[in-house]
Amino acid sequence: MKIGLFIPCYVDALYPEVGVATYKLLKSLDLDVAYPLDQTCCGQPMANAGFEKMAGKIADSFDEKFAEFDYVVAPSASCAAFVKLYHPRLAKGNHECITSKKIMDVVEFIHDVVKPTSLKASFPHVVSVHNSCHGVRELGLSSPSERNVPQFNKIIDLLRMVDGITIREPERKDECCGFGGMFSVEEPDVSTRMGEDKIARHMATGAEYITGPDSSCLMHMQGIARKENKPIKFIHVVQILAAGL
Repeated sequence: MKIGLFIPCYVDALYPEVGVATYKLLKSLDLDVAYPLDQTCCGQPMANAGFEKMAGKIADSFDEKFAEFDYVVAPSASCAAFVKLYHPRLAKGNHECITSKKIMDVVEFIHDVVKPTSLKASFPHVVSVHNSCHGVRELGLSSPSERNVPQFNKIIDLLRMVDGITIREPERKDECCGFGGMFSVEEPDVSTRMGEDKIARHMATGAEYITGPDSSCLMHMQGIARKENKPIKFIHVVQILAAGL
């Protein structure tokens, strides 16, 4: 099983430690992992801003660069969801989109494909889990609270294997944090208020850290927390799962 590691552009530029942690975690699970050095953005920023023609060319290039792998794994639920759900439409008329069938968020991949019974990680802290919109409603990382279905959470399932951790969830556990990509640019006041409310609910759990599968959501909340001097820290879930490796 060959794994192609996709590190989204904003993760590479702003949170390289998340990419490193993802690689270490996958290797610790005895997986054959490769990182294509010429990979680029998946095209989500362009498509979200209304420039789908530009995103189409990027989708074609993405498909070519990751064609040889059995799975494409990314530490970003939103980017994984974009490739999975929107690349087929962008590639329509040019070629069949292959990577859309192979890409998975790292939480989804480890939980559903690797299925470990234990992890080597230790993280003796209280964490509040942020269930990002893409992860919940497009990738199925957890059950949507608005649906009458059996409750599950793949993020929490993996975190329970971490030694010393205390796991909490906020009230309104899968409500949006307000980031939404272009939404935070076009509606900054609404976006900020949503972020403030979400941070307050996470902090009400008594958590030291807010964690989740999307650096984009964490980045949004972290920016608000720093500006308002809120005593809460942020960490991507993969950094916890790889802690101590």
